[in-house]
Amino acid sequence: MTQTASWQDLLKSGAPDILKVSEDARDVILPDGALSNKTKTLMTMLCDALLGHDGGVTTIANRARAAGASEEEIAETVGVAFLMGGLPALVTGANAFKK
Repeated sequence: MTQTASWQDLLKSGAPDILKVSEDARDVILPDGALSNKTKTLMTMLCDALLGHDGGVTTIANRARAAGASEEEIAETVGVAFLMGGLPALVTGANAFKK
């Protein structure tokens, strides 16, 4: 079975300048500041749950774990997604527990 190219792979071949802008923005926005990288990563997971990006939720939840997020923090973030986005966000947010 062939794996679908990631959005980064598609931009790398089709619009490398745009990919660079995206990567540069991440490098500026996501490091520790007033909010920790862990908190910002959980926030991005929340957004992906609200937007219905199930694969993104899984990827970002694992990134949050690597940044030190506990399972309780991930679960609470999924809860906030449910509060703000209803059952569709909860269903998508459940992908945070795929490892």
